[in-house]
Amino acid sequence: MKHIPDSFRSATDEIVDPAAHIPVVEDVDLCVVGGSCTGVFAAVRAARRGLRVALIEKQNSFGGVATNGMVCIWHSELCTEHRQQIWSGVTAEVLERLKQRDAVEVRDPNPDTRFILNTEELKIELDALVVEHQIRPYLHTWYARPVVKDGHIEAVIIQNKDGRSAIRAKVYVDASGDGDLASHLEVPYTVRPDLQAPTTCAKIRGLGGINMRQFYNEHRDEFDVPKDAGWSTAFPGGKDDVRLHAETHVFGANTADARQWTEAEMEGRRHIRAMMDMVRTHMPERREDLALLALSSSIGVRETRRCQGLYRLTEMDVLEGRHFDDAIGYGSYRVDVHYPEGGGYLFKYLDGSTIASTSSGREYGRWRPERDENPSFYQIPFRTMLSSQCDNMIMAGRMIDADEAAFGAIRVMVNMNQTGEAAGEAAALMVEQNRSCQDISVGELRERMREGGSLIFTESGDLLGDDSRTSDEMEKASGSR
Repeated sequence: MKHIPDSFRSATDEIVDPAAHIPVVEDVDLCVVGGSCTGVFAAVRAARRGLRVALIEKQNSFGGVATNGMVCIWHSELCTEHRQQIWSGVTAEVLERLKQRDAVEVRDPNPDTRFILNTEELKIELDALVVEHQIRPYLHTWYARPVVKDGHIEAVIIQNKDGRSAIRAKVYVDASGDGDLASHLEVPYTVRPDLQAPTTCAKIRGLGGINMRQFYNEHRDEFDVPKDAGWSTAFPGGKDDVRLHAETHVFGANTADARQWTEAEMEGRRHIRAMMDMVRTHMPERREDLALLALSSSIGVRETRRCQGLYRLTEMDVLEGRHFDDAIGYGSYRVDVHYPEGGGYLFKYLDGSTIASTSSGREYGRWRPERDENPSFYQIPFRTMLSSQCDNMIMAGRMIDADEAAFGAIRVMVNMNQTGEAAGEAAALMVEQNRSCQDISVGELRERMREGGSLIFTESGDLLGDDSRTSDEMEKASGSR
């Protein structure tokens, strides 16, 4: 990652900010910090239980990496064998709403993609959800810090065009992605030295038919960009010659650090220009059709802080499909760990197979010998979302507790959306019963999630409770055609 010259950096001395009286602009039941789909879905589930909810988002729209990062892929709702639906809930509702506007493409079941979204339509759909549920939205608003007393959050300070103010709530959900609220509460966290690097996405016309992995790496030295590899896809509403490109990584960037985040945003955009300049220089016949149509408003972050919960999900928990009595989410996306340089990756599958992408191509192998039966999905326990540091804060999203490999699987959006829904239902239980997050009944939480449309499985692998939906309704919820 290239760096901004030190001459442009600010001084390191201090300015004393005199004590101020900060007005409370909202007094609610739940405050959600972060308006990704995870955060919005937490807010929606809580609002459906009658809670008054405030939702803080630093960008100009909700949806996080899906919208502002333009990452348009949601992964499968089916198990690895494509025979059983493993999640539903608000994610399935949103997919159905997008289908009404021809804003989602449903692909045949496969390990790579399932749903391709028009993420601009998703922005508007999330707005509609927030308005319909009478959630109090705060866009262009930064969470600043908590006000804490004896391990209990009394308020959070926010900053926006109106200045500095406070939101007071009974319960808080940290859906910031980077664990901003949790870290300010001194919840222990890990930032690995070899983080999975972020990617800047772009909608570009005129690159169709080019093997960008090969072409980019043939000419990268000329344009001072690192060895790399990525992906691209068509998207609903785009023309045949327009694709979403996620071709590069900004290696070595920890975007939970303000300076590094700034540098990563600028470097990611430089990569996009370099990629297009390669085509202009070496394929001049393409110049007339080549055009940069849109850049993500925020770089697509894969990993920063992972906060310590009451349980750490492990690689073997995922790969062996281990059952948890407090499971609140389910996934079938493989373990996917991007290498810290070079654009390669390692995939590990629940059937014991592996794929390693290297400079010489793909290498196929196994992490364990073949056997007659394999798990077909894994589980995310509620305990990964709770900290002993605070009694009224729930973590949701990619900062929850998981080791490196487990994180590589659960980090994708359809999995993290489920943690948001669990957080919203848990917040409702906490408010209704005046209990801490650590003291609510996980059995009751799981039942409430089932009532609210989530699929919840028993230890034997059966769906919790009587699933009264017809087969037609199940097919509609899954997005099948």
